[in-house]
Amino acid sequence: MLLNVLKRLFGLAPKPNFAELVIQGAVILDVRTPQEFKSGHIAKSKNIAVQDLGNKLGKLPKNKVIITCCASGMRSAAAKSMLKSNGFQAYNGGAWTRLQSKI
Repeated sequence: MLLNVLKRLFGLAPKPNFAELVIQGAVILDVRTPQEFKSGHIAKSKNIAVQDLGNKLGKLPKNKVIITCCASGMRSAAAKSMLKSNGFQAYNGGAWTRLQSKI
């Protein structure tokens, strides 16, 4: 267990295969504002702004992996932490444009 913690701390943990997760039914959650989302987003992604996420957790399926994304990766990291602390299996996909190229 300590080895896994150290691997994560130093970025040595295996990276998730986002394309495979999407094939398996993962939900892509874009946590930018609705205005940002309207200017461009990944097809079929859901949009819940990070500041509204705490009140809208019930709109997300607990039985599916959730991949968060935003403009740079900062808000999606916060969203991933919130989701994990509420029992969701979540990954930070980072910037939506980079995530889109990985799936």
